[in-house]
Amino acid sequence: MLTDGQSREFLEPTVLARLASVPMFARRAMQGSVSGRHPSPHRGASVEFAEYRKYVPGDDLRRLHWRALGRTGRYYVKEFEADTNLRLCLVLDTSGSMAFGSASGAEGMTKIDYARRLAGSLGYLAVQQGDAVGLTCVAGGIVKDIPPRRNPAHLMHVFDTLEETVPEGDTQLVPVLHELAETIRQRALIVVISDLFVEPSELRECFEHLRFRRHDLAAFHLLDPQELSFQFRRPVRFQDMEGGTSIFAEPTEIADRYHKALRQYQDDLRQIVLETGVDYHEVRIDEDYEQVLMRFLIRRTQMRGKR
Repeated sequence: MLTDGQSREFLEPTVLARLASVPMFARRAMQGSVSGRHPSPHRGASVEFAEYRKYVPGDDLRRLHWRALGRTGRYYVKEFEADTNLRLCLVLDTSGSMAFGSASGAEGMTKIDYARRLAGSLGYLAVQQGDAVGLTCVAGGIVKDIPPRRNPAHLMHVFDTLEETVPEGDTQLVPVLHELAETIRQRALIVVISDLFVEPSELRECFEHLRFRRHDLAAFHLLDPQELSFQFRRPVRFQDMEGGTSIFAEPTEIADRYHKALRQYQDDLRQIVLETGVDYHEVRIDEDYEQVLMRFLIRRTQMRGKR
């Protein structure tokens, strides 16, 4: 599938080959334009039985339930779930905070580096299995918007955008998600990749909006290990990477308050995603991204039957 001959730093062919062994399924019925592997809200031809209904003139006689006719003298036809293709809409946070990464040296990875690996791999897997992929980059608004398409040439455009994007500006993720809920007309799998520097109560509203529009919403919440541990040994100047002011502080004096606020934020966020049905993944950026994606794919495989 990688036919442009370019080497992409955020794509590893061996990782993609292993991930491709597990299909990516939608949790909710999708509305696609061609036959695929995902459940549809419409009836069609597949191997999964849905229900019986009374025969009406014009129905395919091959779908008649002959045993029911023999027992009751009435005509019934079998209906099956229709399977369709998927629209994968990747929403990538490209605000200034995504440039943060506490690891040093050549192996050090920032949040945007990690996000590129997640987004690039998911995009590749979607097109590989015949689905459409699109990309929306978000900072102070929509920086770049690529509508979903299914062909490999389009995927190269998505990869080019991932490669060229630069994290800068503030975060306007919430209004953009509300906008996407209105502008993405057909049901889609929307995957948000962000550090979610947003008030949880505001996230609840846009998550509910997307759910009301019957989208399947997943979120990868990227956190740097230092944000979780807050291990600093001497006074530090903390700089707002999204254009705000800096604060000079003694870490030992604020560590307890920081951890308390962090725990409250995590608890609030977990409660919200539980109530809104978001496929939520809290991810440390020092974790192997292949394992993160494998868990994501396997969990969706296990939930596929729950339509």
